[in-house]
Amino acid sequence: MSPMSPPADDLVHLRAAGVSVVLAATGGRLPAVLHWGADLGDLTPEDLRALELAATPATVPNDLNDVTRAGLLPEHSAGWNGRPGLAGQRAGRAWSPLFARTALDVEHRADGGGRVRVTGRDDEAGLEVALELELTPSGVLRQRATASVPADVDVDAGPFVVDGLALALPVPPVATELFDFAGRWGRERAPQRAPFVVGVHSRENRRGRTGADAPLILAAGTDGFGFRSGEVWAVHVAWSGNHVSYAERLASGAAVLGGGELLLPGEVRLAPGESYTGPWVYAAHAADGLDGIAARFHTLLRARPHHPRSARPVVLNTWEAVYFDHDLDRLVELARVGADVGVERYVLDDGWFRHRRSDNAGLGDWYVDEGVWPEGLHPLVREVRARGMEFGLWVEPEMVNPDSDLARAHPDWILQTGGRLPIPARNQQVLDLGHPDAYAYILERLDALLTEYPISYLKWDHNRDLVDAGHGPLGVPGVHQQTRAAYRLLDELRARHAQVEIESCSSGGLRVDLEILERTDRVWGSDMTDALERQQIQRWTTQLLPPELIGAHVASPRSHSTARTLDLSFRAGTALFGSFGIEWDVRTTGPEERKELAAWVQLYKDVRGLLHSGSVVRADVGDPSFALHGVVAADRSDALFALVQLATPLTAVPGVLRLPGLDPDRRYRVAPQPPGDAPDLRQHRPPEWLAHGVELPGRVLAGAGLRAPALNPEQLLLLRVTDAGR
Repeated sequence: MSPMSPPADDLVHLRAAGVSVVLAATGGRLPAVLHWGADLGDLTPEDLRALELAATPATVPNDLNDVTRAGLLPEHSAGWNGRPGLAGQRAGRAWSPLFARTALDVEHRADGGGRVRVTGRDDEAGLEVALELELTPSGVLRQRATASVPADVDVDAGPFVVDGLALALPVPPVATELFDFAGRWGRERAPQRAPFVVGVHSRENRRGRTGADAPLILAAGTDGFGFRSGEVWAVHVAWSGNHVSYAERLASGAAVLGGGELLLPGEVRLAPGESYTGPWVYAAHAADGLDGIAARFHTLLRARPHHPRSARPVVLNTWEAVYFDHDLDRLVELARVGADVGVERYVLDDGWFRHRRSDNAGLGDWYVDEGVWPEGLHPLVREVRARGMEFGLWVEPEMVNPDSDLARAHPDWILQTGGRLPIPARNQQVLDLGHPDAYAYILERLDALLTEYPISYLKWDHNRDLVDAGHGPLGVPGVHQQTRAAYRLLDELRARHAQVEIESCSSGGLRVDLEILERTDRVWGSDMTDALERQQIQRWTTQLLPPELIGAHVASPRSHSTARTLDLSFRAGTALFGSFGIEWDVRTTGPEERKELAAWVQLYKDVRGLLHSGSVVRADVGDPSFALHGVVAADRSDALFALVQLATPLTAVPGVLRLPGLDPDRRYRVAPQPPGDAPDLRQHRPPEWLAHGVELPGRVLAGAGLRAPALNPEQLLLLRVTDAGR
């Protein structure tokens, strides 16, 4: 170190899994990020000082005299003229705080990464902030902020109203393209791209739940980045209520990705001694495209202590089999056939509780309907468990029908404002879990059900947006409080019934985020059970979640969602790459169809260890009429791929299949995998390798590839790739 270089105590370098993050908390201010991206290797204090110097932007005419960087919490007062990190005011004052750093604590972890905690204070504004940043061993960065009003602030000054608390991370100029998701019910997570131009690209979710049109991730990357190529930076806001994700490029050229909770007016008001903590904002960088981003998130999730460790069971859900027509004999026969084909978990869906013969009534009356179930659910539970299956139950605890005993007795337990009920959706309103008595009632009812019955699984639904969601007699904004209360409810039930797994189902796949997954064991990917539509939905859901967390079921031959008819091999081959189940009245199947379904169930059981631990790979293909995706084992000794013909191709003769993710120096055998080995072909003579398989090195399979067979539309071919030396 040069004798002229002071120690780099205010410069922090964290490294993990090929990622470096360098923070500069110089000048007594809150930290800014000098670098977030590829690993920089070991850096000495002198290197860090030099990096800070090298990263200092130039000043230009008609600009501020001092250099402005985007801090983790961007400050208007520090010269950042983009979106500020903390927005708010106290009676028109304290709206532009400038925080002086009061503490900087750094913890480096032996397994990679580390944690940084920074605090700051603005005495004039009467505010304090605490920033937490963690680089996980997977290379995923996460950060959150807490804003507080010190206890010694003058009470007469009034509360500080928090309008927003967002955190940001810089991305370099090479990130010229943005990527996120649009969507609607039944067509969730539809990808979209846009140029990263000067201005703000803001995705604001105001639905009160994560939503079908939530971005899932917001990514910026090099021009044309794909599944397997390009440098990409991405953020995800882990929050199940209103939230914002944004990308911003200033006229200066500085660019950031950021996000946080989207607060309604006056929703968070801080009196002296009170604080508000925003959600975790997760961020990932990869040099190898969207698959690299997905791999980081999958590794992060699989490392959680509470990540599901047992084999993900084959589920039979009763919804599309019987809907509201609950008859014991019919449901027992469904269980018998399900057990015969290999089902391991039987879930009784909507319709079991009082007054619930349609979706018009009953939500909130969480007592087993005595008219339909005179002995309670016990006869069905006994039959299910006697056949070796777990029993699961559908609930929607956060909702209420106006036509219910609960709503008639407690109309004040409904989220509402302005002296009016919100516009109904699915004939229901939202129960105000911020009301202590409403919360206590729902907790008691669910606890009683889980205590009386040996329930292993709750399918936890949430079928409407939070619109006009006011809390209490004044109807003040209640989404933030409702979201926190839902988390508390889930936490309390899990503490009381640790053996129960919970699925986050919200009109299908609408409540999908990393904070709800701190409390649940899988998500229902979508209410869309048409396998052709599910191909796209599941492909993009794996951008954040590994397959074992995504419920994917084999539906009936003629889709209840679209009326499209699809072969069993296509439907089952689609469901295979998730947490597999059945959404179908299997009592109606014939012997051959039942035999084929049982073969698919057995294949899932044989390969779920691979599918739920390996790396998801998605090939970049030039023809949008087909897709190639798969899972490669962690040691790259085994893989399963699906070639999916989505539509009629433009060209008559198909191209080649390049199989990504394999070990280039290992020799593999590639062969069709039964029962997904006999799709309909639109050719007289398929490629010769298809009949008996072929052996080639991994680099050849990824480079030269294999000649693709010509599948008919809506057909699927499974390929098993195994180490040829075994």
